[in-house]
Amino acid sequence: MPLYETDPAWADVTPIELDDGGPSPLVAIAYSDDYAEAMSYLRAVMAADEMSERALALTEDLIQMNPAHYTVWLYRARILTAISADLSAELTWLNSIALRHLKNYQIWHHRQTLVDRLGSADGEQAFLRSMLDQDAKNYHVWSYRQWLVRRFALWADDSGELASIEELLNEDVLNNSAWNHRWFLVFGREGQEEGYKVLDETVERELAFAKAAVRKEPQNQSPWNYIRGLLRQTKRPLAEMKDFASEFAALDRPDEVRSSHALDLLADIFADEESNAGQAKVALAMLATKFDPIRASYWQYRKSLLPSKEAPAA
Repeated sequence: MPLYETDPAWADVTPIELDDGGPSPLVAIAYSDDYAEAMSYLRAVMAADEMSERALALTEDLIQMNPAHYTVWLYRARILTAISADLSAELTWLNSIALRHLKNYQIWHHRQTLVDRLGSADGEQAFLRSMLDQDAKNYHVWSYRQWLVRRFALWADDSGELASIEELLNEDVLNNSAWNHRWFLVFGREGQEEGYKVLDETVERELAFAKAAVRKEPQNQSPWNYIRGLLRQTKRPLAEMKDFASEFAALDRPDEVRSSHALDLLADIFADEESNAGQAKVALAMLATKFDPIRASYWQYRKSLLPSKEAPAA
């Protein structure tokens, strides 16, 4: 049933039908009648460059039918600016759309445009939390969140951003997306503010947090990678973690190994110690044969890079 053709508010508009390639197109797209009609009116108002409340309502109708149509979103953004629309009201409307279409890129691009123009991040952290409650690893949400931090300088601990991420990790220590964002909060600022340097006490805090996460779930790779990253970023030796890694993987007690990632770290630590290449080989052999046999070829390759003989005793 036509909606726009019978609406007096649209009586002055001549719809522009889609040209699918002549009267007998080879592969015509099977649009619904309602969608095809709405699009024909959209083509007409776009051709006239109409910026009006009725054109805005038309874009809303189309977005409800097809939220992935980027041209409609771009046109809607132009209209909002042209008619000086209430962007806060638009953001409220957008929230309901986002919660129904979790992985729609156009929605997040539109949100970024709105929030940038509003110049405020108020309410965004709470909304993002509601999104992550539905999908904790939604790439669009995390990408937008990084933009939000950069745009509004939410680096500081009192911004609530770090506390929010810590809460997510306390709920699910396996959430690698949250680990990635925590790293961004700690070290991303160095590339944003000239002269900014991460303090030693911050690094120690992060090491303590990652160690606590390992103790919760020793086989979770994310905190092990986080520890490696912290040491690499601050140019500290892996050997600092020898005692800690040994808590989860003693080479002389293979039945008590609780983490293949601890074995991997110990292999690297021993490899860096010239006199301990043999220990590194033992760790790599344990990985290849028992604790990560699916990657046996990789561990064997790592083992082949080690010196064939241990250095002679002094």
